[in-house]
Amino acid sequence: MPESLRCENPYLKKLSPKPVFQGITFKINPKMKPIVQISLDLTNIDEALETAAMAMRAGVDWLEAGTPLILAEGLHGVRKLREAFPGIPIVADLKTMDGGYLEAEMMAKAGATHVVVMARAHAETIKCVVQAGKDFGAKVMGDNMVCPDMVAGAKFLEDLGCDYVIHHIGYDERRGIAAAGHRMPSPLDQLKEVVAAVDIPVQAVGGLSLEQAIQCPQYGAPLVVLGAPLTIDADSFKTASGDLESSLRMICEAIHSQETVIPSKS
Repeated sequence: MPESLRCENPYLKKLSPKPVFQGITFKINPKMKPIVQISLDLTNIDEALETAAMAMRAGVDWLEAGTPLILAEGLHGVRKLREAFPGIPIVADLKTMDGGYLEAEMMAKAGATHVVVMARAHAETIKCVVQAGKDFGAKVMGDNMVCPDMVAGAKFLEDLGCDYVIHHIGYDERRGIAAAGHRMPSPLDQLKEVVAAVDIPVQAVGGLSLEQAIQCPQYGAPLVVLGAPLTIDADSFKTASGDLESSLRMICEAIHSQETVIPSKS
């Protein structure tokens, strides 16, 4: 690639030259076996580490440094997760809108294996995140939240080189629409259409009930994320009450026992 066209950040040369998750490999297949990811939408790293350990015991596959945790703890939080769980994929939910190469590079060097970029970002930002992912060994998850056409947004992300699509109905969007007396939108509304439009794995996020989350592989979405309000209190961003570990173990077993059903393309 010509030097003038490279997306890179010259200010991070003092950081470790390689990401710290060397040796973790990923097979990207839209009909992959279901994967359970827990979103650590917490604001305290100690509570996040405790919740992550519990999730690992229960059978969760991937950890997510949720946006609240990244805002509260930054790179420190991702590094602490990597130190505690050296062989586990870690998603950094950055929701990148600009400065794509820098953000992806920093998170990869801190130990994230996956980074998130928004479809509503400029195409050049998405390209930069994808390039950083290639340069530093991280996979890129593209989020289609608030796209006017969610299906087209998913395809746009795939065309620009994202490895996964997050089909996402936002927290404020859902609550605002419901507060206005309208039906709350669900990612299940168009999930099959999104899955059929792309050839990369899809994850559905945003207000799903426990039963709906477990059903996601039957819609063709093998990456099942558990977070608010299933395992995290959505209003206080604290761990949900009750015997969470036993419940989470049953959820993981129900998800892992399925095969991903890919809908036919029209």
